[in-house]
Amino acid sequence: MTDDPFQCRCVLCHDYGDRDEADRTDLTITENVQRHGWHVVMVPEDDIGPGFAYTIGLAHTHSAPEIAMFGLDIHVMHRILNGLGGKAAAGAVLADGQKHPDVVDGHQVALRQVDLRWYRTFFGQAIGFYRRPPFPVLQVAWPDADDRFHWAEQAEERHRVSQPQLWLPPSEHPVGIWTAEL
Repeated sequence: MTDDPFQCRCVLCHDYGDRDEADRTDLTITENVQRHGWHVVMVPEDDIGPGFAYTIGLAHTHSAPEIAMFGLDIHVMHRILNGLGGKAAAGAVLADGQKHPDVVDGHQVALRQVDLRWYRTFFGQAIGFYRRPPFPVLQVAWPDADDRFHWAEQAEERHRVSQPQLWLPPSEHPVGIWTAEL
């Protein structure tokens, strides 16, 4: 999270005069945020690239950063994001640079602050819910079988490209599948 306190500008906190225009997806998101505290958007792998998933509502409900994960099965990522969301709901502070043990099959994950310039590329539905950045987002990075994260030179190439490095500005990100849409 940034040093500035987050001021929620979401569609639940503010009436923008267009609630009657919400589509089924928007309604599902707001219903899940109201009922469960957050919603998980799952974007399946396709011809363009690996799948990813991210939360919407943690900042609204728990003053916690939204969390995003890339490169695993979307249902696995959904479960992991819900687990970390549950930690935030229980009062744990999720922050840049933290590592959380036993999240992925007995391995730790690392949390990294997402650069704002990636939001429009990956978090469109969250922008629709919050209406505008900035809202805090952390990338949940998972390690390979040898506990190396994808930014480590020793990590296998397949693992290095399975996840973006969203803490880097897009102009500094290694060229590849994650920058193809830019």
